[in-house]
Amino acid sequence: MEFQDVLAARRMVRRYRTDPVPPETVERIARVVRRAPSAGFSQGHRLLVVTDPATRARVAECAEEFHYETEWISVAPVLMVLGVREDDYHDRYTQPDKLQDGKEMDWPAPYWWVDAGAFLTLIQLSAIDAGLATGFATVPRGEELRALLGLPADIAVVGVVTVGYPAEDAVRPADTARLRSMRKPLEDLVRYESW
Repeated sequence: MEFQDVLAARRMVRRYRTDPVPPETVERIARVVRRAPSAGFSQGHRLLVVTDPATRARVAECAEEFHYETEWISVAPVLMVLGVREDDYHDRYTQPDKLQDGKEMDWPAPYWWVDAGAFLTLIQLSAIDAGLATGFATVPRGEELRALLGLPADIAVVGVVTVGYPAEDAVRPADTARLRSMRKPLEDLVRYESW
């Protein structure tokens, strides 16, 4: 697949077929966790894969406050709960090779969240490479999700990536046209040499 085709296929989908994703494909996508960028090689990413239908339905319920309709979350045959362990970053940046004047750096940005966004994109691209589609949902009822899945207290939930085969109407032409009409001009988004 050409890279421009990959970019064109990268979109958030909310309509899936119920066909199961082969376990080896799920495993291949999950393995990108080891290739995801992490500041200083902190490796703070965490991923929990959920395929059980009853558990997927309960995960969808945890997203209800922000998403008026959550059925699409449970219809996707694979859910990947993205987590991050901030302590891994602090642990790494208190190692001798990362200290600045004998102490941990002042973080100019919380890189664990930056890295989580990069990890999300790698999951999306890996899914596209496998002929699948993805979506993303936030989980406002995080404590309920934590209890449901047995997530440790030191893992912050970034959100849930839905993975599956897109339904025939996953990307409706009217939606595509509407979104294209909303695109900001490139010159509003990119500048060269100075602002």
